[in-house]
Amino acid sequence: MAFSAGAAGNFLAPLNSLSVNAFKTVQEIDVQGSFNVTKACLPYLLESTKRHSASGPSGRIIFVSATNHYTGIPLQSHVNVAKAGVDALSASIAIEYGPLGITSNVIAPGPIGDTEGFSRLVKGWSPGQQPWKSLPLGRWGVVKDIADATVFLFSDAANYVNGEVLVVDGASWRVGYGPGRDYPYPDSVMPDSDISSTVGRSRQHRASKI
Repeated sequence: MAFSAGAAGNFLAPLNSLSVNAFKTVQEIDVQGSFNVTKACLPYLLESTKRHSASGPSGRIIFVSATNHYTGIPLQSHVNVAKAGVDALSASIAIEYGPLGITSNVIAPGPIGDTEGFSRLVKGWSPGQQPWKSLPLGRWGVVKDIADATVFLFSDAANYVNGEVLVVDGASWRVGYGPGRDYPYPDSVMPDSDISSTVGRSRQHRASKI
């Protein structure tokens, strides 16, 4: 089972202008959604392990998270909390169901170019835009990078991988890349800051009215 909460939280918003419902909605999509899907699939995964236990762990759960919460990226508190929750859920599943033949791991993507989520968070983004020089590998990630990581975690090569977070970001989080990088810190978190040029900001305004 592979589960991604998708584009939840793809907007920038300071905490004081983020409505309770907007914050709650992101948690419900990411954390509650991950829980709901896992709970629904567990009986089938457990049944699968009974049939194939001789070949190693046969129940595989993979969540898609992010790297935001490693450093606490500004203007993304809603996402930071949600992704940390997904990581914690996966770790709990790994310990609780490992003895029953089910592994649980997380893939944490970095900046994946030419995706809707990325375009919502990067100021002035256009398809084909050149990557920032600060990215250690000198390029955006591509969807295939995440697909390859997923194939690995589902394969026999990952039989002994459990309770881990596989970061697929070219080390970008280690050099401070993240949503909102176009807004210098601490200026971007000051009361008179302007993040209205992002598509995500308009989404935040709508979310605040929920």
